[in-house]
Amino acid sequence: MAVSSPDNIALGTPAPAFDLPDVNPLTNRGNISLADLTDAKAVVVIFTCNHCPYARHIEPALIRMAKSYQGRGVEFITICSNDAETYPDDSPEEMARHAQNVGFPFPYLHDATQEVARAYGAVCTPDIYVYDADHKLTYRGRFDETRPKGDDAHGSELAAAVDAVLEGRPAIDVQHPAMGCSIKWKP
Repeated sequence: MAVSSPDNIALGTPAPAFDLPDVNPLTNRGNISLADLTDAKAVVVIFTCNHCPYARHIEPALIRMAKSYQGRGVEFITICSNDAETYPDDSPEEMARHAQNVGFPFPYLHDATQEVARAYGAVCTPDIYVYDADHKLTYRGRFDETRPKGDDAHGSELAAAVDAVLEGRPAIDVQHPAMGCSIKWKP
């Protein structure tokens, strides 16, 4: 059953700190923390996983988008917070395999304790957050209006949010909640 992210985090809220291992063999950056991203003009944090059809649906467009924005100073960070014991498809080993197979050009972090997902208020995959250079929230919402088994994802809503940050404009007015599979919490 699909879950939507609540509208309970105010724009301008500082990004919660994190320090998590990057399991993506294509980026292989070791542990990554929010403090490591001080040079970024914008930071896109996406809670995702390997098996969710909503997350899988946006991956091709997300990869294209990340490649186009990374050269402009935008850092993309994906985080999997699912309980890997109950959902072994989301174990660090499977995350690494998936990241390599689909060609993630960004870190894929493993949140084993689920503390980071809780700090962000993430509830579903994909749950997307955009922060400005000062790590203040400018967007929380969906990638775009498409859904699995429908039109191809294009990411227009995320792109509009990132463009607003890069161009120094205020946050976009209309922000739709993210929708996807619930994060698989530990008992």
